[in-house]
Amino acid sequence: MPDAKPQTFGDLEPSRWPGERLGLPSDGRGSVARAGRRLLALGADWASAMLVALAFTPYESFEYTWVTPLVFAVLQIVFIPTIGGSLGHRLFGMRVIPLEGGWIGLWRPVVRTALLVVVVPALVWDSDQRGFHDKVAGTVLIRY
Repeated sequence: MPDAKPQTFGDLEPSRWPGERLGLPSDGRGSVARAGRRLLALGADWASAMLVALAFTPYESFEYTWVTPLVFAVLQIVFIPTIGGSLGHRLFGMRVIPLEGGWIGLWRPVVRTALLVVVVPALVWDSDQRGFHDKVAGTVLIRY
């Protein structure tokens, strides 16, 4: 048996589709949700957070600037463990699942949302189209 050395990033062959290394199909149900759906869902989630924030604060106020992201975060943290994704995710046929299976729990949505609100981690993707917020939380956004 030849000496086995650990694989480094440069040694990995490119995957043929996002999610291949995770054991997910290339398309259809259970495949990694693509960028278009994700952006539409994010827009729907942000719009719903803005509408809820408007119920509590005037639009052009300092408070509105802080209440909107807070409402966005609360909606994410509440809906991901209860219905499997945010309202936008569900509207566009997606759900958030843990890589190891089972119930997503509460800590994963909290960590995922905290990083998502910071925005930058969501812009850093790997070859499986998982943002840094999903990698840290051990989750993947799939089509359902």
